[in-house]
Order: sequence, then C-alpha cells, then structure tokens
Amino acid sequence: MASRNTTNDRRARIEQMRRAEQSRERRNRILTVGISAVVVAGLVGFGVFVLNKESEEKEQRVAEAKAPVQDEKSWDAKKLGRNHVETAVSYEMKPPVGGDHSQVWMNCNGDVYKEAIPEVNAVHSLEHGAVWVTYTDKAAKGDVDKLAEKVKKTPYTLMSPYKDQQGAIMLSAWGKQVTVDSADDKRVSQFFTKYVQGPQTPEPGAACTGGLSGK
Repeated sequence: MASRNTTNDRRARIEQMRRAEQSRERRNRILTVGISAVVVAGLVGFGVFVLNKESEEKEQRVAEAKAPVQDEKSWDAKKLGRNHVETAVSYEMKPPVGGDHSQVWMNCNGDVYKEAIPEVNAVHSLEHGAVWVTYTDKAAKGDVDKLAEKVKKTPYTLMSPYKDQQGAIMLSAWGKQVTVDSADDKRVSQFFTKYVQGPQTPEPGAACTGGLSGK
C-alpha cells in the first residue's frame, strides 16, 4: 500500500510539473507574439514616417525649383560669352555669372577655398552647372562656417571669399545671382535646389573635378 501511494504521489508531481511547463510555454508564446506584433507595428510605423518625410522633402524641392527666387538678378544666358580665352576678362557683374572664361574650370565638387580664386576659372565652373558661394569680410564667421559645410556636402558647388562684391554673402549660377542675409536664409536652399545642375546650365553633366584646385 505504501509503495502504491508513493507511485501515485510521484505521478501527481510529474503531472503537476508537466502542467506548469505547458503553462510557461503558453506564456512565452503569448509574450513572443506580443513583442513581435509591437516590433512589426513599430517598423511599419517608422517606414511610413520615412516615406512620408521623403515625399514631403521631394515636394518641397519641386516647389523650390518652380518658385522664383526673391530679389534674384538674371542675365540673358544666350548673350553671355562662352569663348575660351587666355587673357583676363572684364566682367560686368561682381562676382561674374557668365562670359568668356579660361578653358580650365575651378574644381567644384563641394570645394571650399579659403582664398580668392580666379574669376575666369570660376565662370567655367558655372558653365558646368555649379553654384558659386562668395562672401566678404563683413559676413559673420558662423554663416561662413555653415555655408562651407553645406557646400562640402553638395557636388557641383564651390565657395570662396570675394572682396569687391556688393553683398556680404552672394550666390551665383550661370546667368543668375542673389544676395542673401545669412546662411539660414531660405533662399540659400532654394538657390541650390534650383540651380545646381539646373536648367540654366550650358553644359550639364560636364566635370567638376580634374580642373584647377587653387592653393
């Protein structure tokens, strides 16, 4: 009789342990499913957020490209000379936005020059679709630094000091020019969007490397 009771007790403990194990497995499955659902929902939500943000940024770029740049000056691109010369050129605007120029362009693959660069080489860069950022000693150092970082991240741009220009900060493209108030001026982004390899470019796709690198 004692042996039979011992066997029954053992079976009862085993059954109890089995039920406890099954209960743990059910809880783990529920927990795993719940966590997976949260992760999936998070990924889906993040994906939607990224897509929406990319869509908004694209729409903003399109809008910037279509809208006119406030206080922008324009010259007839067809009347700007494009001859290659080996002599100095007297340009009607400062900085120049087109005209005859050197056969060698300034490197404009996000190049930031600390000293003034030759106009005749910079104009050739504009012909290739570059935007040229120039500034005088009246520009705030913080603005110069911000613009330099933007240029470094943007192919087909270059930046250099320019002593004789009218505004402290100016942006130039082939046949286009604007004076901005600061690096945070919304026209900076708009000008880049509109004119970096923009429709005004006489030679779209032409190289911005392999030219003159400055000092």
